[in-house]
Amino acid sequence: MFKSFRLKGFASLCLTLLLGVALAGSALAEEKVYINGIDASYPPFAFIDTSGQAAGFDVDSMNWIANKMGFKVKHEAMDWSSIVTSLLGKRIDMVCSGMSISPERKAVVTFSEPYFSIRKYLLVHNDSNFTREEVLNGNLKLGVQGGTNEALWLEENKAPNKWNYSLRYYASPPMAIEDLVNKRIDAAAIDSAPANDAIGKQGKPVKIVGEFAEGDDFGVATRNEDTELRNTINEGYRLLKADPYWEELKAKYELK
Repeated sequence: MFKSFRLKGFASLCLTLLLGVALAGSALAEEKVYINGIDASYPPFAFIDTSGQAAGFDVDSMNWIANKMGFKVKHEAMDWSSIVTSLLGKRIDMVCSGMSISPERKAVVTFSEPYFSIRKYLLVHNDSNFTREEVLNGNLKLGVQGGTNEALWLEENKAPNKWNYSLRYYASPPMAIEDLVNKRIDAAAIDSAPANDAIGKQGKPVKIVGEFAEGDDFGVATRNEDTELRNTINEGYRLLKADPYWEELKAKYELK
């Protein structure tokens, strides 16, 4: 009788343990993993660090949000000119990488609420005396990242304003700045964040001579139908901005 009771107790214990393992496995299987597409050359918002890992203000922000909101996120470097196509093709689930909210993009994707604002700067070499007006009106070589709001704005506004610059397209802002440093181009049209990063952190011999367009708001791009993910991201940013870590991140990446 006692032996039978012990066997039944042992069987019950085993069943409980198996059930616990099964439930834990089920929870792990249901844990959501989202892929964030990033521009690997857009410091300080997104870049690949010296250890080969994704880093930057947007990367750290989304990592915090993922941990807070109970999902996992992987950051995958993508070609910026085709990153929206990758999002629509479901190769990635979001773009949190300094993406400007624009009418053209809003026609095909839906953005989170804006989380940061930037300005549009014209840079020249420190040795140059070119003014903003001379950059726009002179027969000069002006570098810009292809597939960006900056490039589109400069393309669309050149003829109406009778400006005479010649655009040179680059895969990233740092590449345009590097050609400016080596005087292969006369000026560069760059967002304020990577411009300040190049001048401040990197000490590049370039300077700001003015702004060429109105500033932009950054948002996280998602597919139109991904309402739940978008709501989760918006709530995550609300919590992040209320946390001291938000100011710590801005200080870390020298953002104002």
